[in-house]
Amino acid sequence: MTTTRAAVLESPRRLKTRTFRLPDIGEDDGLLRVEACGLCGTDHEQYTGHLPAGFAFIPGHEAVGIVEAVGPRAAERWGVAPGDRVAVEVFLSCRGCASCEAGDYRRCERHGLADMYGFHAVGDAPALWGGYAEHQYLAPDSMLLPVPDSLDPVVATAFNPLGAGVRWGAVIPETGAGDVVAVLGPGIRGLSASVAAREAGAAFVMITGRGVRDAPRLALATSFGADLAVDTETTDPATALRDATGGLADIVIDVTAKAPGALAQAISLARPGGKIVIAGTRASVETPGFIPDLIVYKELQIIGALGVDAPAYRDALAILASGRWPFADLPRETASLDTVDALLETMAGERDVPPVHAVLVP
Repeated sequence: MTTTRAAVLESPRRLKTRTFRLPDIGEDDGLLRVEACGLCGTDHEQYTGHLPAGFAFIPGHEAVGIVEAVGPRAAERWGVAPGDRVAVEVFLSCRGCASCEAGDYRRCERHGLADMYGFHAVGDAPALWGGYAEHQYLAPDSMLLPVPDSLDPVVATAFNPLGAGVRWGAVIPETGAGDVVAVLGPGIRGLSASVAAREAGAAFVMITGRGVRDAPRLALATSFGADLAVDTETTDPATALRDATGGLADIVIDVTAKAPGALAQAISLARPGGKIVIAGTRASVETPGFIPDLIVYKELQIIGALGVDAPAYRDALAILASGRWPFADLPRETASLDTVDALLETMAGERDVPPVHAVLVP
């Protein structure tokens, strides 16, 4: 085989399947045969034009697949061999700058956000910079994570949202035994944050959502560690949490997207001295109901969270492989390279109610 296929987002809503020449692999890089690639909220924002790139690219940053070819130096660095199943980290790391040496490789001085997988111009050789493809190029500074043999590759793509749940729901807020946790947003990242909080020892977890779209997801919450699921369209979550626990949350994890009022809700849910982790973006400068003085009066810690890191991804893959939580049974929809545009429209809320987990199987 000398060629491969990939879906190229040429401009908003213009996703075309194209054929590319497979790159020659040298001593320091590799090639992945993509088995599955999870769809993220970022993907449908790229597709609809809410997150425009200004260049054509192959989307997809949640790829799982088989190492098809690898150079000897790359094999030693990554600890892999041809035939190994791996997950690919979205960010690249030079492994030498101050940020990378500190473990904060998301801010790598050579790479950072500029050339992450799934948002890198297709005109940059060898073009295969995203997971919406039969093959993905593994650049020398890539970071690979071993996937347990027992884990189905489609289910394994949940390493990305579950890794986010681990970092946002446990690591950043230092969740521990006895904590009361409120998670805003019942999508796969919210459910994952609930699982992570439980794994860290939380005593009580509440998940909130809103309206008809979130109802099926709230129905899943108890299977993913939540004690209480609240529809904020009909119920005040702070009142519901007080009724259930006698108080407010030690930790609030906000993973909502395009929900400008979520910040005010998070502050109302946090106890005095509590922590709020904000991982979802508002896409708005408006914050209805937000009273800044409450941050002072309650002495709150508000922490922004951008992305995930390799330790959280490794923890996520171990949780998935353990089978302790029903990620394999999530409402899930898959699509091929030729039908993924329709699934992206569904994920954007333009068709049916979106599934909790969407995956491309090229």
